[in-house]
Amino acid sequence: MYPPIEPYETGKLKVSNIHTLYYELSGNREGRPVVFLHGGPGGGCDPKDRSFFDPTKYKIVLFDQRGAGKSTPTASLEENTTWDLVKDVEKLRTHLSIEKWHVFGGSWGSTLALAYAQSHPDRVLSLVLRGIFTLRKSELNFFYQEGTSHLFPDAWDEYIAQIPEAERNDMVLAYHAQLNSEDSETRIRAAKAWSKWEMATSKLYVDPAHIARAAEDDWANAFARIENHYFVNDGWMRDGQLLEKQGIDKIRHIPCIVVQGRYDVVCPARTAYDLKKVSRLQTRRRFDLVFIITISLWKRSGQRSPSMSCQTLDTPPGNPVSLSFSCRHLSVGLISVVRYEVKHIKIT
Repeated sequence: MYPPIEPYETGKLKVSNIHTLYYELSGNREGRPVVFLHGGPGGGCDPKDRSFFDPTKYKIVLFDQRGAGKSTPTASLEENTTWDLVKDVEKLRTHLSIEKWHVFGGSWGSTLALAYAQSHPDRVLSLVLRGIFTLRKSELNFFYQEGTSHLFPDAWDEYIAQIPEAERNDMVLAYHAQLNSEDSETRIRAAKAWSKWEMATSKLYVDPAHIARAAEDDWANAFARIENHYFVNDGWMRDGQLLEKQGIDKIRHIPCIVVQGRYDVVCPARTAYDLKKVSRLQTRRRFDLVFIITISLWKRSGQRSPSMSCQTLDTPPGNPVSLSFSCRHLSVGLISVVRYEVKHIKIT
């Protein structure tokens, strides 16, 4: 990661009668504009997200999506849909007087990036995506119903303990009832359990800081309620909509690179591979898919590990997007490698 930096500008943008977004700008005021789309939905941005980008070259735009982070009202579900967020991204671009920008997103951020690019392809210079998620029923079922449960049975037991056994045939729907309960204790208890499940499974090695964050009332409430709200409503999209040919056809001209953890159990590699396949329907598509397969971990002392390996697919000569690897600052597992590697993507 690049060294920590502070924003040179922060602001609030009212995007509806209900919602006001927090945004910030950092890096080079005259640099190439890049917008960072955070995960969740409902996760909010982290100051470390600024450090994905070279601050001498990029004008770095971060913002908290509706109901998340410093945006208000917190945890609000009203007027909070995928297409509301797509409109917000465009409103922010216009507000900042940016003609076109690079779009960077991981996990849910990749979903929103694809939805935005397909809605406004003329405003996107490139797509840099990590951990592809398109909100298909198969993806939700793998993580919330049966799939990841076989890999993390201990965490799964904690996750399902919140739900009566008779309701466990649809965990997303069962949690929806509790996350929207009139009883605040029920809501917070469910929010913490929902959030802990994701925090316990999103890295190859569990990060205690992530587990601790899931125990924070305000963060867990926003994260869980908004995320579940989107999932129970299928993201207000047809199943597989973002992978449909008519949508992909709109963005074929946009350079794109995907970095995907081979063993990512929250956003499994299947979706990245499916995106690769549909994106290669025509040979003019400039699309790279990099699977992170194995790594040599740092010791917690910070000592550099000797190596890591990857497999690169579809790297046509002359592609304007390139990728290099480094283990600098790395101290945890595979998903962190995916997260940290994206900073080395160079877009020309």
